[in-house]
Amino acid sequence: MIRLAIARQRYNPHGGAERFVARALEALSAEGRVAVTLLARDWPEEAASSRDWRFQRADPFYWGRTWREASFACAVNRRAAEYDLLQSHERIPGAAVFRAGDGVHATWLDHQARARGAFGRMALRWSMYHRYLCRTERAMFTHPALRCVICNSRMVRDDIVARFGVPAEKLAVVYNGVDTATFHPEVARYRTEMRTQWGIDEEAPLLAFVGSGFARKGVETALRAIAPLLSVHLVIAGEDKRRGHYEALARELGVMPRVRFLGAVDDVKPVYGAADAFFLPTLYDPFPNACIEALACGLPLLTSTGCGAAEWITEGHDGWVCDALDVTGYQTALKDWLACRKTEEGRLALRTAARAAAEPYTLSAMATALSLLYSQLLTCQ
Repeated sequence: MIRLAIARQRYNPHGGAERFVARALEALSAEGRVAVTLLARDWPEEAASSRDWRFQRADPFYWGRTWREASFACAVNRRAAEYDLLQSHERIPGAAVFRAGDGVHATWLDHQARARGAFGRMALRWSMYHRYLCRTERAMFTHPALRCVICNSRMVRDDIVARFGVPAEKLAVVYNGVDTATFHPEVARYRTEMRTQWGIDEEAPLLAFVGSGFARKGVETALRAIAPLLSVHLVIAGEDKRRGHYEALARELGVMPRVRFLGAVDDVKPVYGAADAFFLPTLYDPFPNACIEALACGLPLLTSTGCGAAEWITEGHDGWVCDALDVTGYQTALKDWLACRKTEEGRLALRTAARAAAEPYTLSAMATALSLLYSQLLTCQ
Protein backbone atom coordinates (compact mmCIF):
# COMPACT_ATOMS: atom_id res chain seq x y z
CA MET A 1 0.00 0.00 0.00
CA ILE A 2 1.41 3.38 -1.05
CA ARG A 3 1.20 6.11 1.58
CA LEU A 4 0.25 9.53 0.20
CA ALA A 5 -0.01 12.79 2.16
CA ILE A 6 -1.81 15.88 0.87
CA ALA A 7 -0.99 19.16 2.64
CA ARG A 8 -3.49 22.03 2.77
CA GLN A 9 -3.46 24.57 5.61
CA ARG A 10 -7.09 25.63 5.91
CA TYR A 11 -10.37 24.14 4.76
CA ASN A 12 -12.95 26.31 3.01
CA PRO A 13 -16.02 24.24 2.05
CA HIS A 14 -16.62 26.48 -0.97
CA GLY A 15 -12.99 26.67 -2.09
CA GLY A 16 -11.82 25.40 -5.43
CA ALA A 17 -8.72 23.86 -3.87
CA GLU A 18 -10.84 21.83 -1.46
CA ARG A 19 -13.08 20.57 -4.25
CA PHE A 20 -9.96 19.66 -6.18
CA VAL A 21 -8.55 17.79 -3.17
CA ALA A 22 -11.81 15.89 -2.73
CA ARG A 23 -11.77 14.79 -6.37
CA ALA A 24 -8.10 13.91 -6.17
CA LEU A 25 -8.70 11.74 -3.14
CA GLU A 26 -11.68 10.04 -4.76
CA ALA A 27 -9.53 9.26 -7.79
CA LEU A 28 -6.79 7.87 -5.57
CA SER A 29 -9.19 5.84 -3.46
CA ALA A 30 -10.48 4.24 -6.64
CA GLU A 31 -6.96 2.95 -7.26
CA GLY A 32 -7.35 0.66 -4.24
CA ARG A 33 -3.65 0.68 -3.44
CA VAL A 34 -3.20 4.12 -1.92
CA ALA A 35 -3.64 5.17 1.72
CA VAL A 36 -4.34 8.91 1.81
CA THR A 37 -3.71 11.27 4.73
CA LEU A 38 -4.72 14.92 4.85
CA LEU A 39 -2.26 17.19 6.66
CA ALA A 40 -3.95 20.44 7.67
CA ARG A 41 -4.29 22.95 10.45
CA ASP A 42 -8.02 22.41 10.41
CA TRP A 43 -10.38 20.23 8.38
CA PRO A 44 -13.97 19.35 9.35
CA GLU A 45 -14.01 15.88 10.87
CA GLU A 46 -17.01 14.88 8.78
CA ALA A 47 -15.09 15.73 5.59
CA ALA A 48 -12.34 13.31 6.56
CA SER A 49 -14.24 10.56 8.37
CA SER A 50 -16.91 10.14 5.69
CA ARG A 51 -14.38 9.11 3.05
CA ASP A 52 -11.57 6.63 2.59
CA TRP A 53 -8.81 8.84 3.90
CA ARG A 54 -7.34 9.95 7.20
CA PHE A 55 -7.04 13.41 8.69
CA GLN A 56 -3.94 14.42 10.67
CA ARG A 57 -3.71 17.83 12.30
CA ALA A 58 -0.59 19.88 11.63
CA ASP A 59 -1.26 23.08 13.55
CA PRO A 60 1.90 24.48 15.18
CA PHE A 61 1.74 27.81 17.00
CA TYR A 62 2.36 30.95 14.97
CA TRP A 63 2.14 34.69 15.23
CA GLY A 64 1.65 36.62 12.00
CA ARG A 65 1.20 35.32 8.50
CA THR A 66 4.89 34.78 7.66
CA TRP A 67 5.36 32.58 10.72
CA ARG A 68 2.07 30.86 9.85
CA GLU A 69 3.40 29.77 6.45
CA ALA A 70 6.84 28.80 7.71
CA SER A 71 5.59 26.85 10.72
CA PHE A 72 3.14 24.82 8.65
CA ALA A 73 5.83 24.00 6.11
CA CYS A 74 8.14 22.81 8.90
CA ALA A 75 5.38 20.69 10.45
CA VAL A 76 4.64 19.03 7.11
CA ASN A 77 8.30 18.38 6.33
CA ARG A 78 8.82 16.78 9.75
CA ARG A 79 6.17 14.22 8.81
CA ALA A 80 7.21 13.79 5.17
CA ALA A 81 9.35 10.73 5.90
CA GLU A 82 6.22 8.87 7.06
CA TYR A 83 4.82 8.91 3.51
CA ASP A 84 5.86 7.65 0.11
CA LEU A 85 4.56 10.71 -1.71
CA LEU A 86 3.83 14.25 -0.50
CA GLN A 87 1.51 16.52 -2.48
CA SER A 88 1.27 20.11 -1.27
CA HIS A 89 -1.23 22.85 -2.01
CA GLU A 90 1.04 25.25 -0.14
CA ARG A 91 4.53 26.44 -1.05
CA ILE A 92 6.66 23.80 0.67
CA PRO A 93 10.15 23.06 -0.73
CA GLY A 94 10.74 19.32 -0.81
CA ALA A 95 7.20 18.25 -1.75
CA ALA A 96 7.15 15.74 -4.61
CA VAL A 97 3.92 17.15 -6.08
CA PHE A 98 2.69 20.75 -5.96
CA ARG A 99 -0.75 21.86 -7.07
CA ALA A 100 -0.35 25.45 -8.29
CA GLY A 101 -3.97 26.38 -7.69
CA ASP A 102 -3.07 29.95 -6.73
CA GLY A 103 -0.67 30.38 -9.62
CA VAL A 104 2.70 32.06 -9.16
CA HIS A 105 2.98 34.46 -6.25
CA ALA A 106 5.66 36.57 -7.94
CA THR A 107 3.34 37.06 -10.92
CA TRP A 108 0.45 38.00 -8.64
CA LEU A 109 2.67 40.68 -7.07
CA ASP A 110 3.51 42.06 -10.51
CA HIS A 111 -0.18 42.39 -11.31
CA GLN A 112 -0.92 43.97 -7.95
CA ALA A 113 1.84 46.52 -8.51
CA ARG A 114 0.18 47.65 -11.76
CA ALA A 115 -2.95 48.66 -9.85
CA ARG A 116 -1.18 50.42 -6.96
CA GLY A 117 0.44 53.78 -6.48
CA ALA A 118 4.10 54.33 -5.63
CA PHE A 119 3.59 53.81 -1.88
CA GLY A 120 1.61 50.62 -2.47
CA ARG A 121 4.29 49.23 -4.77
CA MET A 122 6.94 50.00 -2.17
CA ALA A 123 4.90 48.20 0.51
CA LEU A 124 4.69 45.11 -1.69
CA ARG A 125 8.41 45.21 -2.44
CA TRP A 126 9.48 45.39 1.20
CA SER A 127 6.83 43.14 2.75
CA MET A 128 8.46 40.38 4.79
CA TYR A 129 5.53 38.08 4.00
CA HIS A 130 5.74 38.52 0.23
CA ARG A 131 9.51 38.25 0.25
CA TYR A 132 9.25 35.01 2.20
CA LEU A 133 6.68 33.54 -0.22
CA CYS A 134 8.69 34.48 -3.31
CA ARG A 135 11.88 33.02 -1.83
CA THR A 136 10.08 29.84 -0.76
CA GLU A 137 8.31 29.55 -4.10
CA ARG A 138 11.60 29.64 -6.00
CA ALA A 139 13.15 27.11 -3.62
CA MET A 140 10.17 24.79 -4.14
CA PHE A 141 10.18 24.97 -7.95
CA THR A 142 13.93 24.37 -8.13
CA HIS A 143 14.06 21.65 -5.44
CA PRO A 144 15.39 18.28 -6.72
CA ALA A 145 12.56 16.42 -4.94
CA LEU A 146 9.89 18.05 -7.10
CA ARG A 147 8.45 15.49 -9.53
CA CYS A 148 5.24 17.10 -10.76
CA VAL A 149 3.41 20.42 -10.75
CA ILE A 150 -0.35 20.27 -11.34
CA CYS A 151 -1.42 23.48 -13.08
CA ASN A 152 -5.03 24.55 -13.57
CA SER A 153 -4.32 26.52 -16.74
CA ARG A 154 -1.77 26.80 -19.52
CA MET A 155 -1.17 30.36 -18.35
CA VAL A 156 0.20 29.09 -15.04
CA ARG A 157 2.19 26.30 -16.70
CA ASP A 158 3.90 28.66 -19.13
CA ASP A 159 4.63 31.16 -16.37
CA ILE A 160 6.35 28.51 -14.23
CA VAL A 161 8.50 27.45 -17.19
CA ALA A 162 9.47 31.06 -17.96
CA ARG A 163 10.23 32.09 -14.36
CA PHE A 164 11.79 28.97 -12.88
CA GLY A 165 12.86 26.79 -15.79
CA VAL A 166 10.90 23.76 -14.59
CA PRO A 167 11.09 21.07 -17.33
CA ALA A 168 7.90 20.70 -19.34
CA GLU A 169 7.65 16.99 -18.49
CA LYS A 170 7.14 17.91 -14.82
CA LEU A 171 4.15 20.14 -15.57
CA ALA A 172 0.61 18.79 -16.03
CA VAL A 173 -2.44 20.90 -16.88
CA VAL A 174 -5.59 19.59 -15.23
CA TYR A 175 -8.46 22.06 -15.54
CA ASN A 176 -10.92 22.46 -12.68
CA GLY A 177 -14.05 20.42 -13.19
CA VAL A 178 -17.64 21.64 -12.92
CA ASP A 179 -20.85 19.83 -12.06
CA THR A 180 -22.54 20.32 -15.43
CA ALA A 181 -25.81 18.86 -14.15
CA THR A 182 -26.07 21.38 -11.30
CA PHE A 183 -24.70 24.33 -13.25
CA HIS A 184 -26.87 24.22 -16.34
CA PRO A 185 -28.80 26.71 -18.51
CA GLU A 186 -31.94 25.53 -16.71
CA VAL A 187 -30.98 27.90 -13.86
CA ALA A 188 -32.73 30.53 -15.99
CA ARG A 189 -35.85 29.47 -14.08
CA TYR A 190 -34.70 31.92 -11.39
CA ARG A 191 -34.68 34.86 -13.81
CA THR A 192 -38.08 36.41 -13.12
CA GLU A 193 -38.01 35.80 -9.36
CA MET A 194 -34.56 37.31 -8.78
CA ARG A 195 -35.03 40.27 -11.09
CA THR A 196 -38.30 41.09 -9.37
CA GLN A 197 -36.53 40.87 -6.01
CA TRP A 198 -33.76 43.19 -7.21
CA GLY A 199 -36.06 45.59 -9.06
CA ILE A 200 -34.46 44.93 -12.45
CA ASP A 201 -36.57 44.81 -15.60
CA GLU A 202 -36.99 41.39 -17.21
CA GLU A 203 -35.40 42.52 -20.48
CA ALA A 204 -32.59 44.69 -19.08
CA PRO A 205 -29.07 43.44 -19.97
CA LEU A 206 -27.71 42.07 -16.69
CA LEU A 207 -24.11 41.14 -15.86
CA ALA A 208 -23.24 38.86 -12.93
CA PHE A 209 -20.04 39.20 -10.88
CA VAL A 210 -19.18 36.50 -8.32
CA GLY A 211 -16.11 36.74 -6.14
CA SER A 212 -14.69 38.10 -2.90
CA GLY A 213 -11.65 40.33 -2.71
CA PHE A 214 -12.97 43.14 -4.89
CA ALA A 215 -9.63 44.80 -5.63
CA ARG A 216 -8.18 41.61 -7.13
CA LYS A 217 -11.37 40.51 -8.87
CA GLY A 218 -11.85 43.86 -10.60
CA VAL A 219 -15.00 45.44 -9.18
CA GLU A 220 -13.72 48.96 -9.85
CA THR A 221 -13.05 48.15 -13.50
CA ALA A 222 -16.52 46.60 -13.79
CA LEU A 223 -18.21 49.67 -12.34
CA ARG A 224 -16.29 52.04 -14.60
CA ALA A 225 -16.93 49.87 -17.65
CA ILE A 226 -20.72 49.94 -17.29
CA ALA A 227 -20.89 53.65 -16.42
CA PRO A 228 -21.59 54.99 -19.95
CA LEU A 229 -23.75 51.99 -20.97
CA LEU A 230 -26.99 53.17 -19.46
CA SER A 231 -28.99 50.01 -20.19
CA VAL A 232 -26.55 47.63 -18.49
CA HIS A 233 -27.12 46.40 -14.92
CA LEU A 234 -24.66 44.58 -12.64
CA VAL A 235 -25.14 42.28 -9.63
CA ILE A 236 -22.14 41.63 -7.39
CA ALA A 237 -22.19 38.49 -5.23
CA GLY A 238 -19.34 38.38 -2.76
CA GLU A 239 -17.98 40.19 0.24
CA ASP A 240 -15.13 42.59 0.84
CA LYS A 241 -14.08 44.50 3.94
CA ARG A 242 -13.94 47.67 1.78
CA ARG A 243 -17.37 47.18 0.29
CA GLY A 244 -18.35 50.70 1.41
CA HIS A 245 -15.57 52.11 -0.76
CA TYR A 246 -16.98 50.41 -3.87
CA GLU A 247 -20.53 51.46 -3.06
CA ALA A 248 -19.25 55.06 -2.77
CA LEU A 249 -17.51 54.69 -6.14
CA ALA A 250 -20.73 53.39 -7.70
CA ARG A 251 -22.57 56.47 -6.41
CA GLU A 252 -19.79 58.75 -7.66
CA LEU A 253 -20.00 57.17 -11.13
CA GLY A 254 -23.79 57.45 -11.13
CA VAL A 255 -24.27 53.69 -11.57
CA MET A 256 -25.62 52.82 -8.12
CA PRO A 257 -29.24 52.56 -9.38
CA ARG A 258 -28.03 49.86 -11.81
CA VAL A 259 -25.82 47.92 -9.37
CA ARG A 260 -26.82 45.48 -6.64
CA PHE A 261 -24.26 44.53 -3.97
CA LEU A 262 -25.60 41.20 -2.72
CA GLY A 263 -22.90 40.33 -0.22
CA ALA A 264 -21.98 36.67 0.30
CA VAL A 265 -24.60 34.29 -1.07
CA ASP A 266 -25.11 30.66 -0.08
CA ASP A 267 -26.32 29.62 -3.53
CA VAL A 268 -24.97 31.32 -6.66
CA LYS A 269 -27.24 29.49 -9.11
CA PRO A 270 -30.03 32.11 -8.87
CA VAL A 271 -27.44 34.81 -9.59
CA TYR A 272 -26.31 33.01 -12.76
CA GLY A 273 -29.92 32.26 -13.67
CA ALA A 274 -30.96 35.90 -13.55
CA ALA A 275 -27.99 37.17 -15.58
CA ASP A 276 -27.23 37.41 -19.29
CA ALA A 277 -23.42 37.31 -19.04
CA PHE A 278 -20.64 36.91 -16.49
CA PHE A 279 -18.15 39.73 -15.90
CA LEU A 280 -14.87 39.13 -14.04
CA PRO A 281 -12.11 41.60 -15.01
CA THR A 282 -9.75 40.04 -12.49
CA LEU A 283 -6.14 41.15 -12.09
CA TYR A 284 -4.87 37.59 -11.68
CA ASP A 285 -6.82 34.36 -11.33
CA PRO A 286 -5.25 31.04 -12.37
CA PHE A 287 -8.71 29.54 -13.02
CA PRO A 288 -11.70 30.74 -10.96
CA ASN A 289 -14.46 28.20 -10.49
CA ALA A 290 -17.08 30.94 -10.90
CA CYS A 291 -16.07 31.32 -14.56
CA ILE A 292 -16.58 27.62 -15.26
CA GLU A 293 -19.90 27.60 -13.42
CA ALA A 294 -21.13 30.63 -15.33
CA LEU A 295 -20.14 29.17 -18.70
CA ALA A 296 -21.84 25.88 -17.79
CA CYS A 297 -24.99 27.88 -17.05
CA GLY A 298 -24.84 29.35 -20.54
CA LEU A 299 -23.45 32.78 -19.67
CA PRO A 300 -20.90 34.26 -22.08
CA LEU A 301 -17.78 35.36 -20.19
CA LEU A 302 -16.06 38.73 -20.13
CA THR A 303 -12.74 38.34 -18.35
CA SER A 304 -9.09 39.35 -18.41
CA THR A 305 -5.82 38.22 -19.92
CA GLY A 306 -4.72 37.44 -16.35
CA CYS A 307 -7.46 34.84 -15.96
CA GLY A 308 -6.86 31.19 -16.89
CA ALA A 309 -10.48 30.86 -18.04
CA ALA A 310 -9.62 33.14 -20.97
CA GLU A 311 -8.11 30.01 -22.56
CA TRP A 312 -11.63 28.71 -23.14
CA ILE A 313 -12.86 31.88 -24.84
CA THR A 314 -13.26 32.45 -28.56
CA GLU A 315 -13.64 36.21 -28.96
CA GLY A 316 -17.18 37.23 -29.82
CA HIS A 317 -18.37 33.62 -29.77
CA ASP A 318 -18.59 32.66 -26.09
CA GLY A 319 -16.98 35.73 -24.54
CA TRP A 320 -14.51 38.60 -24.68
CA VAL A 321 -11.05 39.09 -23.14
CA CYS A 322 -9.32 42.39 -22.27
CA ASP A 323 -6.53 43.57 -20.02
CA ALA A 324 -7.77 43.76 -16.43
CA LEU A 325 -7.33 47.54 -16.24
CA ASP A 326 -8.53 48.38 -19.76
CA VAL A 327 -11.85 50.07 -18.98
CA THR A 328 -12.22 51.34 -22.54
CA GLY A 329 -11.56 47.86 -23.91
CA TYR A 330 -14.30 46.40 -21.72
CA GLN A 331 -16.71 49.11 -22.80
CA THR A 332 -16.06 48.13 -26.41
CA ALA A 333 -16.51 44.44 -25.54
CA LEU A 334 -19.78 45.20 -23.75
CA LYS A 335 -21.04 47.08 -26.79
CA ASP A 336 -20.20 44.05 -28.94
CA TRP A 337 -22.04 41.84 -26.46
CA LEU A 338 -25.09 44.10 -26.55
CA ALA A 339 -25.07 43.98 -30.35
CA CYS A 340 -24.83 40.17 -30.34
CA ARG A 341 -27.81 39.81 -28.01
CA LYS A 342 -30.18 42.15 -29.84
CA THR A 343 -32.08 39.20 -31.29
CA GLU A 344 -33.31 35.98 -29.72
CA GLU A 345 -31.13 34.07 -32.19
CA GLY A 346 -28.10 36.02 -31.04
CA ARG A 347 -28.86 35.40 -27.36
CA LEU A 348 -29.36 31.69 -28.03
CA ALA A 349 -26.06 31.48 -29.94
CA LEU A 350 -24.17 33.04 -27.02
CA ARG A 351 -25.80 30.72 -24.47
CA THR A 352 -25.16 27.65 -26.59
CA ALA A 353 -21.51 28.55 -27.20
CA ALA A 354 -20.88 29.29 -23.52
CA ARG A 355 -22.36 25.99 -22.44
CA ALA A 356 -20.37 24.10 -25.09
CA ALA A 357 -17.11 25.64 -23.78
CA ALA A 358 -17.66 24.15 -20.31
CA GLU A 359 -19.28 20.82 -21.18
CA PRO A 360 -16.08 18.77 -21.65
CA TYR A 361 -14.75 19.78 -18.21
CA THR A 362 -16.93 17.72 -15.92
CA LEU A 363 -15.96 16.58 -12.44
CA SER A 364 -15.65 13.05 -13.82
CA ALA A 365 -13.25 14.25 -16.52
CA MET A 366 -11.10 15.94 -13.87
CA ALA A 367 -11.09 12.80 -11.71
CA THR A 368 -10.08 10.69 -14.72
CA ALA A 369 -7.23 13.03 -15.58
CA LEU A 370 -6.03 12.96 -11.97
CA SER A 371 -6.28 9.20 -11.80
CA LEU A 372 -4.09 8.84 -14.88
CA LEU A 373 -1.57 11.33 -13.53
CA TYR A 374 -1.33 9.65 -10.14
CA SER A 375 -1.05 6.23 -11.76
CA GLN A 376 2.00 7.45 -13.65
CA LEU A 377 3.55 8.98 -10.53
CA LEU A 378 2.88 6.00 -8.32
CA THR A 379 4.11 3.53 -10.92
CA CYS A 380 7.49 5.21 -10.70
CA GLN A 381 7.65 4.79 -6.91
